[in-house]
Amino acid sequence: MADDSVRRDASRPPIHPGEILAADILPALDMPVAAAARHLGVTRQALHRVLAGKSAVSPEMALRIGKFCGNGPDVWLRMQAAFDLWHASRRFTDEIDRIPTMQDAA
Repeated sequence: MADDSVRRDASRPPIHPGEILAADILPALDMPVAAAARHLGVTRQALHRVLAGKSAVSPEMALRIGKFCGNGPDVWLRMQAAFDLWHASRRFTDEIDRIPTMQDAA
């Protein structure tokens, strides 16, 4: 079960997982992007796109980053899903508001 004691301000977007990798993980390891890309088995350009928040963390990339960081892919996919959902909910608010909510027939 998730810990409800820590809540994020819903009006602020979640941080892109690439930003966490760029701002926290790589500096803590004192590792340049080129070396991290080699360890991950991806191109420097592909990693740069993720670090800049221009590319999503795909399931494949989550597997790589999760192994690299030692925390598994799930955390990276959850961060990406939270980021994507927050932005999608703002882009499609009007359209979603027009969809009726169906109630149980019972």
